[in-house]
Amino acid sequence: MHVTPADVDSVREIRRSLDLPGIVDVHTHFMPKRVMDKVWAYFDSAGPLVGRPWPIAYRTDEAERVETLRRFGVRAFTSLVYPHKPDMAAWLNAWSAEFAASTPDCLSTATFYPEPDAPRYVEAAIAHGARVFKTHLQVGDYDPNDPLLDDVWGLIDDTRMPVVIHCGSGPRPGRFTGPEPIRLLLRRFPSLRLVIAHLGMPEYSEFIDICEHSDEVRMDTTMAFTSFTDELMPFPRHELTRLRRLGDRILFGSDFPNLPYPYADAVQAVTTLPGVGEAWIRGVLYYNGAELFSVDRQGL
Repeated sequence: MHVTPADVDSVREIRRSLDLPGIVDVHTHFMPKRVMDKVWAYFDSAGPLVGRPWPIAYRTDEAERVETLRRFGVRAFTSLVYPHKPDMAAWLNAWSAEFAASTPDCLSTATFYPEPDAPRYVEAAIAHGARVFKTHLQVGDYDPNDPLLDDVWGLIDDTRMPVVIHCGSGPRPGRFTGPEPIRLLLRRFPSLRLVIAHLGMPEYSEFIDICEHSDEVRMDTTMAFTSFTDELMPFPRHELTRLRRLGDRILFGSDFPNLPYPYADAVQAVTTLPGVGEAWIRGVLYYNGAELFSVDRQGL
């Protein structure tokens, strides 16, 4: 769908009511066209890792998608890319770096895969200005503790680089999803700045445990609290107290453009949570991400 004036007005009204300078969205996807087309085709087919109909809400060209985020008032966003096989990550990193160079409000994003060349291209991505990494254990079907990634995690740890990591078992479990591989990874690299995508759904409580015991671990809200997700993987409302206590370590994410409902629904899902308080909501939608990525009112 194309963005509607009502969608834009709804998000703007939320920002106005909270006196927010904008939104920082840590979970958006921009990819080379042929890769994005394949991702959309997979969602269209309700493939095994999706398991249900999933209409893509913002299936427009790249320039229009960037402009759509700007109309919503998104001040900073990511281009989360991820490989599903070897010899793909370095090419994705090169594309992402070029995209970020021409898109000032995009946080330069990179990725990796367990392969012998990974330390070299990860080091190169960091040297060329990467601000955040993305890893998808479900799609990539790899263990984050694979020895081929030891030097990669070391480089990322040394530079305190945030990593948005899809490690929960939703929407379908993978061989290496779930909390245990992450617990092991953090025992080996305790200061990693992991951002647990989707609040770790459906293992919400276990990943909140991890976040509580690891000072540098954060979580993003991508797709959580929405009616679409609550049909199959509802967030346990009794955990809202612990989520609120995590304060500045909860970041807003949307999954744009691949979310199956309007962007305003993703924002409203956060703003209508009971008992978390306005300060928490303002932090999630803007200030927590702005602090992590040094975003000010003027942008990056």
